[in-house]
Amino acid sequence: MPHKFLVHAPHDSVGVAITDIHAGETIDGVVLENNSLVSVSAVQDVPLGHKIALAPLAAGAKVVKYDVTIGIATAAIKPGEHVHVHNLKSARW
Repeated sequence: MPHKFLVHAPHDSVGVAITDIHAGETIDGVVLENNSLVSVSAVQDVPLGHKIALAPLAAGAKVVKYDVTIGIATAAIKPGEHVHVHNLKSARW
């Protein structure tokens, strides 16, 4: 498999794992809008279907997927980190 995650839009701050990603791997992802490649080094395991950070996010920063804000970072997040309920909260509540 040439890539391990998908990015929905060019300005997204996270990608979605399409296979399990293991800490220490340098992996490629594909941006669906334009087929460009994005690379990131995983610093944590990221399970299939979960998000991986593509850029540094400060605590309180908007997390963007589908080119829309999907939540707020509850802690600083480094590129390659697993993004999930432990460091992301809904922007709705």
